[in-house]
Amino acid sequence: MRTVTLEPVDVERDLDLLHAWVTHPRSAYWMMQDASRDDVGREYAGILANPHHDAWLGRVDGRPVFLAETYDPAHSPLAGLPEVGDGDLGMHLLVAPPAGSPVRGLTTTVFDAVMAHCFADPAVRRVVVDPDARNERIRAKNVAAGFVEVREVALPGKTAVLSVCSRDDWNAPDLVRAPTECAVRTAETQQFRLVRDHADPADHLTPELMDRAQRHLVAKALGEFAHERLLAPTPVPGEERWRVVAGPSSYTFTATRHLLDHWVVDPVSIERTRDGGTTAPDAQELIAELAPTLGIPDQLLPTYLEEIAATLAAGAWKLRHRAVPVADLVDAGYQEIESAMTEGHPAFVANNGRIGFGLDDYRAYAPETGRPVRLHWLAARRALTHLSLAADATEAELYDGELAPGVRDRFAGRLRALGLDPADYLFVPVHPWQWQHKLAITFAPDVARRDLVHLGAGDDDHRPQQSIRTFFNASRPERHYVKTALAIQNMGFVRGLSPAYMVATPAINDWVASVVEADDELRACGFEVLRERAAIGYTGDAFHRVAGPSPYRKMIAALWRESPVPRTPAGEQLTTMAALLHRDADGDALVTAWIKASPVDAATWVRGYLRAYLRPLVHCLHAYDLAFMPHGENLLLRLRDHVPVGAFMKDIGEEVVVMAPPGGLSLPLPAEVERIRGSFPDDVKALAVHTDILDGVLRFVAAILDDDGMLPAAEFWAIARETIEQHAADHPELVEAARRYDLLRPEFRHSCLNRLQLRNTLQMVDLTDQAESLIFAGTLRNPVAP
Repeated sequence: MRTVTLEPVDVERDLDLLHAWVTHPRSAYWMMQDASRDDVGREYAGILANPHHDAWLGRVDGRPVFLAETYDPAHSPLAGLPEVGDGDLGMHLLVAPPAGSPVRGLTTTVFDAVMAHCFADPAVRRVVVDPDARNERIRAKNVAAGFVEVREVALPGKTAVLSVCSRDDWNAPDLVRAPTECAVRTAETQQFRLVRDHADPADHLTPELMDRAQRHLVAKALGEFAHERLLAPTPVPGEERWRVVAGPSSYTFTATRHLLDHWVVDPVSIERTRDGGTTAPDAQELIAELAPTLGIPDQLLPTYLEEIAATLAAGAWKLRHRAVPVADLVDAGYQEIESAMTEGHPAFVANNGRIGFGLDDYRAYAPETGRPVRLHWLAARRALTHLSLAADATEAELYDGELAPGVRDRFAGRLRALGLDPADYLFVPVHPWQWQHKLAITFAPDVARRDLVHLGAGDDDHRPQQSIRTFFNASRPERHYVKTALAIQNMGFVRGLSPAYMVATPAINDWVASVVEADDELRACGFEVLRERAAIGYTGDAFHRVAGPSPYRKMIAALWRESPVPRTPAGEQLTTMAALLHRDADGDALVTAWIKASPVDAATWVRGYLRAYLRPLVHCLHAYDLAFMPHGENLLLRLRDHVPVGAFMKDIGEEVVVMAPPGGLSLPLPAEVERIRGSFPDDVKALAVHTDILDGVLRFVAAILDDDGMLPAAEFWAIARETIEQHAADHPELVEAARRYDLLRPEFRHSCLNRLQLRNTLQMVDLTDQAESLIFAGTLRNPVAP
């Protein structure tokens, strides 16, 4: 499945690309073989200035792939031919020469998209083409599409075969003719988008795929609920199986038990009996049967069941459309890996809720679909909007770096056309869904007052990340990530952003970065942070004027975070750390494949990984009482020869905490950064490693390597212990902090994530006092204890 977009050619932006394409030997019939760069520039500047001729740059999945021209034949060399009349639209198409091996079916995909683009205008009756008579290949392509060759005509530089195709004659594939086709041309963006979808947009909702999704999620629920001691599986007498009784149902299954009370349940092995008969596993029914045991409030049970249903739907979609073999990811690029992740959060059972998205929204904006997204922009009245910047940033630098001059001019022109002064406004990026479903409706008075002005889509293609509201710039990877407010319910929260909370975000990031960059130990480990360099939020709405705290105060805000791409050395592979927990549809693990592809054994590989991940986080804790939220999606790994050599920590502003009392920190904490200071009991402080790293990440990695026969779990945890001990040996000046945190204690408190979501699926924790929100279930035996 591919996404094809057409956008007006920008001569300044696209000239090098166009020149390379039209002068390539494969483009001989374009008749510009000897054209200089200036020649090509003048040619397309003339086309863009011609009211009867348009040039379009075409992209496939965000990558520039073709050039199309559309024109009025009555104002072309075809003018005066008796076969050409009203309702005809001329078309030229050039598919770029392949950079590598040709992609099968690409030309057909492009041709279909351009034809759909032409017929998107209801005034177009026929499409007219005039290929060179010698170009037998394109003539055959035209005839296959439904063109009728009328006759040869003499045109400047060639003998052409005049060919026409009516709407009725067009042999459009069913994928294009389907009523679910999404083809949009907006006046604001002048961008045509053709999404080649299956005729049935819900084709993933089949009994077979849903059964696999159900079994996977039921297995995860049984394993994670057992881990959190909400369930207590009992051995089946005489069998190597376990049993869980859930109301009227009984579930038996095989499972492997690892350290940290980690259960890996085999989905295929699950057998469910109810009322004396065998029936299929069903995640929603399991939750309903266990509701009294799980402690879900009655009024929130339907919401949790909806998140379970959405997670199942996403699981089935991924099985049908995103079953990427691990072998294809070993050497894949950063964003290819990001969109191939299928699990969501490793611990949360309901992890793909996204309540608020419809089926079209899911296909357009879910990270696993891999589709490019163009963020929309608002002009927000400066007097009602706050922009916070890093100490080394300015407003002009921010916008100059994120918006091309032509885009800035377009935005300013939109404001002036409304009689508004661009100097009175700040630019805010927003999620397209947020504009359509919330801002244009819930904030309609603000738009009508011109306190908010919709400026349309930007020019850059972005890729949604696994965190769903954060976007990577695919067109210009050196530009910042953009994190947007998104008023959908997902995994225990409405995913908004608070303008008030984010005022201090750049200052917090500046301070954390200054600590990390000045530390020799962290530099030696290759540990860095990606700063959030700017944050913006609008507060001129009624919800800020009269109401108390609510999700409505978190709907118009965004932040910009540094891109890791410019800071990743050549020859290194960048990946989300969540990839270490990934298994494909066949059960193959990516971490196992990376180790096999590397030049080192599994133990050496794990040592490198823990030096890049565990050791720097232990150091931050011991040296600065500084803790992050280092789960898989918040940390990026750098791999060289498939071996981890460094890491980028991100999501700093919302997730970092200093656990030292005033006066107890070795480095001063600026007044504007005091928000991140927290007061915690000593045994809770240590959970920054025990829960967030050992239980939250490493228990999954250790189990995968053990189950795959790569590294016994005992050896994995011994290496983790050695990593902590070696850090202590290398830093005798931190002996008191090491004693205080006591990371090698025999046991630690068992902090549970699903219990938080089950207690309140609308807001798991109070972000201003997260420690008080924690729920514990006894203790866990520490796998790194001597």
